[in-house]
Amino acid sequence: MSNQNLVETLNEYLSLGINQQLDYDKFYLYSIITHSTAIEGSTVTEIENQLLFDEGISANKPMAEQLMNIDLKAAYEQSFVYAKTHTDFSIELLCTLASLVMKNTGSTYKTIGGDFSSAKGDLRLLNVSAGRGGKSYLAWQKVPDRLQNFCNWINRGRKNIDKKDIKKIYELSFEAHYRIVSIHPWTDAYAPKEQTSIISNYANGALATYGNGRMSRLIMNMIQYEAGVVPSIVKKENRAEYIQSLSLSQENEDSSIFVDFMLNHHVENLQKQIAEYKASMEK
Repeated sequence: MSNQNLVETLNEYLSLGINQQLDYDKFYLYSIITHSTAIEGSTVTEIENQLLFDEGISANKPMAEQLMNIDLKAAYEQSFVYAKTHTDFSIELLCTLASLVMKNTGSTYKTIGGDFSSAKGDLRLLNVSAGRGGKSYLAWQKVPDRLQNFCNWINRGRKNIDKKDIKKIYELSFEAHYRIVSIHPWTDAYAPKEQTSIISNYANGALATYGNGRMSRLIMNMIQYEAGVVPSIVKKENRAEYIQSLSLSQENEDSSIFVDFMLNHHVENLQKQIAEYKASMEK
């Protein structure tokens, strides 16, 4: 993805005033939430979320799916508060956001390492693997140090980045997304509550992140929001390619595979919105 292509697409997007439409910020956020939860199995649509969020009208969908969307909305709203005040990332901040993301879908676990609750945003005290016989994530004992290193890294990146270099801003946000997923700080898979390890559902094209996935995309958008760029949406229809790019990056220990995918995906999404907007204006 060339910097010129990205900048030209963003300039056209902004010059058309797409982001100035009535309730743009609200409905764009609803779209982000809907697609983020859909990647992890939610079937709630954007229209259903609009009714749920604005009117309190429940959809004819499983309650767990609706709660997942309600919780993610609350977490995004809190993340924007942090972004507006340029609050430094910390383990406490990340766990606070995770507690909102998984408030009604997390569980309490009893493990050799101790008791913890993903619904409270606690860091995992057990090990997780990606699919039976697949990749194992970082040992739970190492998670706090690795997460602190992440906070130090992202805080430096946010302070030192050139605010005029749009591509670098997006690359930083996508790299942050990748690092959080790879650390896998939280446990929230639908699994027995008393165990010492969890095998996440990563086989057969399923994403082994659950709340970690929602958190990683939220952090990505939080960084973009703070920088004032158009937030990116991982569209549910591109779920397979998204998972594949993440898996390839992890297998090759090369985040650029995932970052490049996300850059191209974001530009394609913007170009599609531009085309739809122009078509609506012609009508």
